[in-house]
Amino acid sequence: MEGERWDDILDALADPYRRQLLVAMLEENPQQDDDVDPLNTVNHAEVDTEALRTRLVHQHLPKLEQLGFIEWNRETGDISKGPDWEEVAPLLRLIQEHRHDLPDGWL
Repeated sequence: MEGERWDDILDALADPYRRQLLVAMLEENPQQDDDVDPLNTVNHAEVDTEALRTRLVHQHLPKLEQLGFIEWNRETGDISKGPDWEEVAPLLRLIQEHRHDLPDGWL
């Protein structure tokens, strides 16, 4: 894998919310862009879900789509695995398999 692509993968995984969305897609593909908590880890009493939704639509989904890890239909809200999904999938499986060993807040 070229260094630049490795940087893209790490950039995609740098944000906890993007990690959560991508890990959720291992199990359920497609997802919907109106589901701001696909792994049910957000404490909705403490988090502004409208702000999270705004970041999802304007920041996280466009970034993941640009990197080729997801395909996002803005009209229907469908999110599915993108053409470069298999580049990130091995790390996602590793994260999923060891999620209970990871520090709190990592997913």
